[in-house]
Amino acid sequence: MAPKVLICGRIVWAHEDVKQLLGDIAEVVYLDSSNRSEFLAAFQPGGKYSDIEGIYRENGSADIIGVFDKEIINGFSTSVKWIAHNGAGYDPVDVHACIARGIYLSNTPGAVDDATATTALYLLISTLRQYAIAERSLRAGQWKPSGLSTKTHDITGRTLAILGLGGIGLRFAELARAFPMRIIYHSRHKVQDAPDWCEYFENVDEMLAQADVLSVHVPLRAETVGLVGEKMIRALKPGSIIINTARGKVIDEEAMIRALEDGHLASVGLDVFPNEPEVNPRLLEFPYITLLPHMGTENQDSQRKMEVRALQNLRDYFITGMGKDLVLEWKNVKKPSL
Repeated sequence: MAPKVLICGRIVWAHEDVKQLLGDIAEVVYLDSSNRSEFLAAFQPGGKYSDIEGIYRENGSADIIGVFDKEIINGFSTSVKWIAHNGAGYDPVDVHACIARGIYLSNTPGAVDDATATTALYLLISTLRQYAIAERSLRAGQWKPSGLSTKTHDITGRTLAILGLGGIGLRFAELARAFPMRIIYHSRHKVQDAPDWCEYFENVDEMLAQADVLSVHVPLRAETVGLVGEKMIRALKPGSIIINTARGKVIDEEAMIRALEDGHLASVGLDVFPNEPEVNPRLLEFPYITLLPHMGTENQDSQRKMEVRALQNLRDYFITGMGKDLVLEWKNVKKPSL
């Protein structure tokens, strides 16, 4: 009997890929629960999801059933063995609850790199050149804001510091180097296959002291909440810029706002916020910062890549017993019995 896969959320672009990747090896069913309690009840013995083995999870499902927290994970039937999360960041899924239950979790690294890096590139250009406020001024019929040149800078020759040189950080580094910019970075460890032109700093404060722009590319975990805080922000040169396309909570928002208020930070470019879709209204008071409503992967090309990569992990699991994008936390534990 073919294993069952639950599509938990929407497939927008990869409908044919669902058939091609899973149609010949699994029975595919789609989420039709109207709320969280109904969803959990369906995993009980005799329920319509009681024999599900693989789950494709898309963030839109949270509008109906909430995030995959400990309650959800512990409510799954014992048949569930793999969750394929559509997204590079997987903080909406309790990975430790998954490990405790022996449920594998994969994400979609690589598929998001180009789109998120180009978003960071836009924020870099907009904050250094102040294009966002210039466009708002033009649309208001006021042409250029007075004194704009006193707040703008060329990009060429500036130093870009990258906090977390993973796939997205490296892709952004490649784009920024074309100006050219000097690229420096700090990660937990030196990235062995990083290009020679990426200068590694073991000491993060030493890196920050040389940065004109700090771009944040770290995952959201318990240990990274508020990572970019008062100490790190004040270690930057006066007049520096922070860009964040990772997760809003990795920056101490209050410390960032204080630095904007007293001028230590010249600007910030934010695509992510701590409590999306809510945005701190205090940020809207700063005309010289650039804010986007989480546009990182908001394009059909990247979204299709993400959908296909998540589906491919399910296919690989069913065929080989393991997907290619097992999350980091799982890689550090012993393989459970399946």
